[in-house]
Amino acid sequence: MSVITEVRIRPDDFELGQILGLEQASVIELETLVPSGDVTVPLFWVYEPVEKGFLEAVERYPTVNAVTEVDVFDDRTLIRLDWDASQDHLFQCILEHDGQILSASGSSGGWNFEIRFSDREALSQCQTCCEDAHISLEVTRIYNPTDPEAGPWYGLSEPQREALTLAIRRGYYDIPRGCTTAELADELGISDQAVTERLRRAIGTFGRYALLTPE
Repeated sequence: MSVITEVRIRPDDFELGQILGLEQASVIELETLVPSGDVTVPLFWVYEPVEKGFLEAVERYPTVNAVTEVDVFDDRTLIRLDWDASQDHLFQCILEHDGQILSASGSSGGWNFEIRFSDREALSQCQTCCEDAHISLEVTRIYNPTDPEAGPWYGLSEPQREALTLAIRRGYYDIPRGCTTAELADELGISDQAVTERLRRAIGTFGRYALLTPE
C-alpha cells in the first residue's frame, strides 16, 4: 500500500536547490513536471519580480540547457527549466525507487517535498540512497492516504484546513465571491500571497487524497 512522505531538505544538499538560488526570490514552487522526449522538464513559479540576473545565473549552471519565462505577472513568474536531472542525486534516488513528486517548494530556509512511494520499503530504500549521497532528509510526516489512522482531514495540514474552511465559510468560492484573499489574509494574520498559496496547496492536497486513491 502506498505511503506519502513530507521531507525538508537544505538547498545546498541537492543540485536543483543549488541551481535555483533564492537570493532574488521569496519562494519557488513546483507547478508541474512536463514530459519532454526522454526527460521530464519542471515548471516553477518564482515569487517576487524576477530580476534578469536570476535567470542568467540559472542558465550559467553547467547542467542547465535552457531556462525560459513562460508567464510573467507582477508578483510571480512561471519558468520552464530544461536541465540534466541525471546529475542530481536527490532526483535519481527518488526515481530509482519509483517515487512520485506530488509537490515541492523552496525558500531561503530549505525545500519541502511531498513524495509518494509504492510502500514503506521503497521509502526506506530511497532514504538510504540519499544518505549514501550525503543528502540530509528531515522527514516531517509519513502517512497512508487511504489509512483511517492518517486522520479525517485528507492530508490537510492545520493551516491549510483553517484557510480552506474560512474561505468556504466567507463565501470565497461562491459566485459572486463573498470575500477577497486580502480579507482572508487580514483574518488569518498572513499575507495575501500566503493565503493564495495556502488555498492552492489545500485544494491540491484534498483532491489527491479524496479522489486519487492508489490502485
